[in-house]
Amino acid sequence: MFAHMEQNLFVYNTLTRKKEQFIPLNPPHVGMYVCGPTVYSDAHLGNSRTYISFDLIFRYLTHLGYKVRYVRNITDAGHLEGDAGDEGEDKISKKAKLAQVEPMEIVQKYTVGFHEVMDQFNILPPSIEPTATGHIIEQIELVKIILEKGFAYEVDGSVYFDVEKYNKTQDYGVLNGRNLEDLLNNTRSLGGQDEKHGKLDFALWIKAKPEHLMKWPSPWGVGFPGWHLECSAMSNKYLGEHFDIHGGGIDLVPTHHTNEIAQNVAACGKNPATYWIHTNMLTVNGQKMSKSLGNSFLPHELFSGDNPILNKGYSPMTVRFFMLQANYRSTLDIGSDAMDASEKGFKRLMNSFGLLDSLKASAVGEIEIQPLIDRCYAAMNDDFNSPVLIAELFEGSRVINSVHDGKLKIDPANLGLLKNMMNVFVSDILGLKNEQAENDDLPRVLNFIVNLRTEAKVNHDYATSDKIRNGLQQIGFQLNDSKEGTSWNKI
Repeated sequence: MFAHMEQNLFVYNTLTRKKEQFIPLNPPHVGMYVCGPTVYSDAHLGNSRTYISFDLIFRYLTHLGYKVRYVRNITDAGHLEGDAGDEGEDKISKKAKLAQVEPMEIVQKYTVGFHEVMDQFNILPPSIEPTATGHIIEQIELVKIILEKGFAYEVDGSVYFDVEKYNKTQDYGVLNGRNLEDLLNNTRSLGGQDEKHGKLDFALWIKAKPEHLMKWPSPWGVGFPGWHLECSAMSNKYLGEHFDIHGGGIDLVPTHHTNEIAQNVAACGKNPATYWIHTNMLTVNGQKMSKSLGNSFLPHELFSGDNPILNKGYSPMTVRFFMLQANYRSTLDIGSDAMDASEKGFKRLMNSFGLLDSLKASAVGEIEIQPLIDRCYAAMNDDFNSPVLIAELFEGSRVINSVHDGKLKIDPANLGLLKNMMNVFVSDILGLKNEQAENDDLPRVLNFIVNLRTEAKVNHDYATSDKIRNGLQQIGFQLNDSKEGTSWNKI
């Protein structure tokens, strides 16, 4: 760990539309809730970008010494097909009927798949991963409170949140910056939901039709919770009525997160979170990723190259590196040129990172590492600015290569700082792994070959020695002889 330095972390708050200093409610504890996936299909790349971004935030807050309780839910019931999530058929039930299986088989299959993708991206598991179906009682209790406070009404076994009544005393559009009149004018007519009093009203509890597969008894009859309700109930249970960070994709701002705030304020009188953090979209060759455009593909199709968009496959760590090369709040465009550039950059960083342990200190050094460490922290403290951090780490990479090649001298103290800096920021905070070193025995094989060459030189067999050196150079490995011995690096 580095010597203590005063951290001055600023985060962009969607709620206030500006960067604000991060001041936890109850330091060193930090509560963070991030909306998880609806497990009715494979996790897509947009999801992955969001969870990689919040993994970075989780890792950095933990590194700073905060005790983070990170809650990321699994939606396994109640998410209907409509834009607002409470009209149409239940996404999981629909998939189960088509496959002629139990809904929980669909849930299990795609939850396992989601976790596999998270593991491939080296995303740390959250502290708690609650499910909607595991918190039906808490959701029913929350509906009761909102009804008692007068911000909801029951119609024939369904319960709806009264947005216009709520807006008389609160700002319903506080998160998305829209006033109620604009929202009403841009909302479709009620259609089949005539029982709602207003166009913006949303379901807290939905009466189940006889054929509906996932349903529970409640004071209003047999039904199931609305999609927005689960996050309010679970964040309230595990983090309290008001906590530090609520996050998710930017697509959740207009409806899901707006409704979460309304539910919490109606029930508790408080906005659930101090800081609202949102990740931006992933596009493909400048277009929004969507099935209708034929440019949507899944993580495993990106890894294998089995997709119609990119020229080849890319490793999970290359994809993670690519995503971290953009700030989480900017749109990120994926294409072959961008992925190729990231792949080269990632290999360059990992090649130098792999040389760290072989670096030798000199009695007198020519470089100070602390200013570089300070710049790394400055980048992360500026709203988790990973692209600027990566640029600073490439400066660290340049130093490593120069020391390794004998072009730059470094003293023991600064070598210790350099090693610590690269390990902390590359591995612990960015969460990057050297896949090549992990997935094969290349380093051991190369060291064995280098030892054979050393023996050949000792025996004055210079023909074999040169043959080994030239052969390794032809396949991309440079040997470097010094007084301390021979080392190798990838060209």
